Amino acid sequence: MGDGRVKAAASDASLGRRSGTIRYVTTDPLLADCRARLAFDLLSHTWNAVLLWALREGPYRPVELRERIGGISSKVLTETLRRLQYNGLVDRHPPRPDRPGVAYELTALGRSLLPAIDAFGAWAFEHGDEVMAAQEAAERSGGPGV
Repeated sequence: MGDGRVKAAASDASLGRRSGTIRYVTTDPLLADCRARLAFDLLSHTWNAVLLWALREGPYRPVELRERIGGISSKVLTETLRRLQYNGLVDRHPPRPDRPGVAYELTALGRSLLPAIDAFGAWAFEHGDEVMAAQEAAERSGGPGV
């Protein structure tokens, strides 16, 4: 396999996979065609993960999503929902007699990202104070800023 992939035993704890399956993992996540990079790109946009998490109990209309999330403009909400729909992570349902307006719901593909989002959330809960302390220390010392 000279394409930068290796077979990885699915029981490898670092991969978080169930035992008994073999997956191909690109060894260089910096490559443009790396599937891991695709996943990181999907989750790197702040609102993608937030909306996917908010839709876990959906379907919801956009106005309901704005109420659940807070801090997101209508424009950004619409753009994010379109991006998630484009990537096959949410479905858009037309209005019905019992529900005015369109509604959005996770697809099976979108639902499959929830464990990863949950893991990121757990990491943030566990290490968020450390990250904020590092940021404050960097600001006080005039160190690297963004």
